[in-house]
Amino acid sequence: MILKDAISTVEIFKNAKSTTIAIFTSCGTIKKVFKGEHLFLDKEDVKTLYFVVSGMAALYKCNSFGEKKVIFVYGKGQALNEVILNDLPASINCEILQDSIVLCIPKNQFLQAMEQDFELTKAVINSMSIKIRRLYRQMKNTTNSLRGDKKIAAKLWKLSMDYGIPCDGGVQIECDLTITYLADMLGSKRETVSRQLKILTDLGLVIYKSNRFIIPNRDELNKYFKSS
Repeated sequence: MILKDAISTVEIFKNAKSTTIAIFTSCGTIKKVFKGEHLFLDKEDVKTLYFVVSGMAALYKCNSFGEKKVIFVYGKGQALNEVILNDLPASINCEILQDSIVLCIPKNQFLQAMEQDFELTKAVINSMSIKIRRLYRQMKNTTNSLRGDKKIAAKLWKLSMDYGIPCDGGVQIECDLTITYLADMLGSKRETVSRQLKILTDLGLVIYKSNRFIIPNRDELNKYFKSS
């Protein structure tokens, strides 16, 4: 893939100046990363900003027991670690969920471009604002006021909205997703999620086979997790 084409896929570069694109074209690189590999680890001193050109990546934390909690899943065009612009070590792990192409831009050059391009700076702020708002929603959904089956329904609905592709029988989430990884996303146990997922499959709201989720009717799934 040509570097300029990779840069054109990134959302926060849509309104960037031509001079900014020229800077990124001169200093950026493209990296192929395979499923299961990590781009960076929690506490690592990261000097590069990463953007998904194709594929999918997850950002996750581990608790004191080594249990994984997936915070975000990102696909094409998304920034993975703009938070490192504050000059602190990485505060999260980044794992590749499917073979991916990643755009890499050195942090120092990125900061220089932000100084000269307000639209880029504004886009970075907006990107981080969206992450913060999503964290707010996650905090609400992790309270005990929401049943486990509804948490699963809400998570699968969001994934189908962001990464769903039309298929026979509904909308398929475009990545392999095991029950274990879904449990990591919800901060729950695999056995618990498996039991709660059966409620949704028995109701015909979700189809699960070969590590793929199909949502037959997104509106019905939406109504389910929003119902009292």
